Amino acid sequence: MSDQEVDPTSSPAARFGWELRRSRRAKGWSQVGLSKRMGYSNTLVSYVERAKRAPTKNFAVKADAVFETGGTFYELWRRYAKASLLEGFPEFADAEARCRRLRTFALTVVTGLFQVPEYAEALAYAAFQRGAITKVEAEERVEFLATRQRLLSQRKPPLLHAVLDESCLVRPVGGKAVMLKQLDHIAELASRPNITFQVAPFHLGEHLPFALPVTLLDLPDGSVVGYAESHARGHLERTRETVAAWERQYDQLVVEALPKAASLALIHKARKELTP
Repeated sequence: MSDQEVDPTSSPAARFGWELRRSRRAKGWSQVGLSKRMGYSNTLVSYVERAKRAPTKNFAVKADAVFETGGTFYELWRRYAKASLLEGFPEFADAEARCRRLRTFALTVVTGLFQVPEYAEALAYAAFQRGAITKVEAEERVEFLATRQRLLSQRKPPLLHAVLDESCLVRPVGGKAVMLKQLDHIAELASRPNITFQVAPFHLGEHLPFALPVTLLDLPDGSVVGYAESHARGHLERTRETVAAWERQYDQLVVEALPKAASLALIHKARKELTP
């Protein structure tokens, strides 16, 4: 059986297979030895390790039990299995989970990573009511977001910088109570030493460098990737020239946006206007 290596960054399935292989080797087990412990054929183990066969939920749960990894393989399976997510988003989520620094620009709605559950649920179920996704897919989006947000509570979380367009503060999502909770959450996050928020005010007008939300991720190997979405799909951008251009535009955005203190004051003003 071929023991060909896979690139863990190439896809969520490859990441799952790479982690399975790494864990098996750390235990000193052969593929046959692992297959006996898991109750699957060694052929299937080999296929999963090489990303030639998709892992199932049961396979992931069994791998967590055998390796005593506390849900690691289940979460990797979730990243692979989320058909409800935009095309390209699982690859982004995988990179996001490994990043050392994240820079993001949010337009219209608060970035998912910073959403409170009620805010995320309002957006997901609105998509369900429009017929864009099923109810199950709406539930999966909210569950998957909770998994992503564990990034915020890691022992050594990454540096996070977010520029929120002012529209994110005043566009009502989920009603007054949800918006109050969302704005309070942003203010709380802003008090953390690794998180910085700035607001891009409406008066920037045509000087706003981005017409769509965009995220930049600094990865452990020193590379930087970008992510942007259209209505139909997401795209993880790895081309250095393109990413460098996005970084220059983001730097311009940071200069044009309100400073940290003024941004926080605008957030508090938006909250106060909800509670006259």
